[in-house]
Formats: sequence, structure tokens, C-alpha cells
Amino acid sequence: MEGTDPVNKKLAAALSGGAVLMAALSGCSGSGGGNTDNKELDAWAKQVCDAVPAQDSKIKAANASIAKAASDTTNPPETIQKTDSQAFQDMSDGYKALATAISGAGAPPGVDDGPARQKDAVKNLNALSASYSDLKKKVDALDTKDQAKFASGLHDIATQMTALEQQNKSGTAALQKLEQGEVKDAIAKQASCQKISSSASSTTG
Repeated sequence: MEGTDPVNKKLAAALSGGAVLMAALSGCSGSGGGNTDNKELDAWAKQVCDAVPAQDSKIKAANASIAKAASDTTNPPETIQKTDSQAFQDMSDGYKALATAISGAGAPPGVDDGPARQKDAVKNLNALSASYSDLKKKVDALDTKDQAKFASGLHDIATQMTALEQQNKSGTAALQKLEQGEVKDAIAKQASCQKISSSASSTTG
């Protein structure tokens, strides 16, 4: 549709950072040793990894729904609003659930500065959840009856999402820091994180 189509495509393009963030918790870059004998750390990694696939699927589906809505130029404002609103809600819920899982698992046992690394990852994921919740509120408040106002509002949201890329990078860095060293080996052994790893590889490759 004229007016909203370019900005809706910009909105879809701005979502790419989320996939990178999820890949950071996949264990795909494990050192390959996987020879840690720390049963407590393995149990911690399993608790975290088991929470990842469902949220990964939810966030990917949200990305896909916005991209699909953006590719259909016949979509009326109401459809775009409803699709984007639900997608932002799902992304907010997904990152919140990951933060809750990492928080609930506690600090990785036997790891130097583990508590600080865990706290940083949880803080970044919660911040992302809050940001997507804020985007949902802004989408819900758009005026679908006035196409010019709707396009302008959608443009503002796309701009805010582009600014979120830096937040995604911070979240990715925090997750990568969390899974350094023995933590990475423990995560690499978990079937649930291996599943995300193979999925991420097939998507990017």
C-alpha cells in the first residue's frame, strides 16, 4: 500500500538483530571439547538451554510475521498494526522468558565472575523485553484511519527499532560473555542448544 510500504519494509529489515542474539545462546561456537566434568555446570547449562528452543521459535515467528506483512503491499493499516503488535508482544515475552530462565538458573557454578556475567545477561534481556513492549504500545496507539499519520508513526517505530540494534549487540555480547570458557563447553553438550545451533546454521548458510 502506498505510503506505509517502504517504512514497513524498513521495519522488517530492522528486526535482523534478534536472530543474532538468539544464536549467541546456541552453543554453536563451542570449543568442541565438551569435556567438562562439572556436573553442576552441566545441570545449569541444561536448565538454561531447555528454555531456549521455545523462545527462539517464538521470536523467529514474530520476525517472520512482520516480514510477511511487509512483503504484502495490499495490507491495510489495521492488518499491519495487528500483526506488528502481536509480533512485538511475542518478542517481549520471548526475551523476558529467557531472562527469567537465566535468572532462575542462578550463576554458572564454579565460574569466576559468574554472578556478574549472569546478572549482566539478565539485565540486557529484560531491557530488550521492555523495549519491545514499548514498541507494541506505540503500534497500538497508531491512527489506522489516517494513512499519512499511520505511515509517519510506522516510520518512527522503524527508526526506534534501528536504534534497538545497539541494544541487541549489547545483549549478544552479554550472552557471549556468559558462555565463555567451561560454560561454553557445557552449553555445547546440551541437545536443546545444539538444536538451535543447527537451525541457525541452516538459516544463515
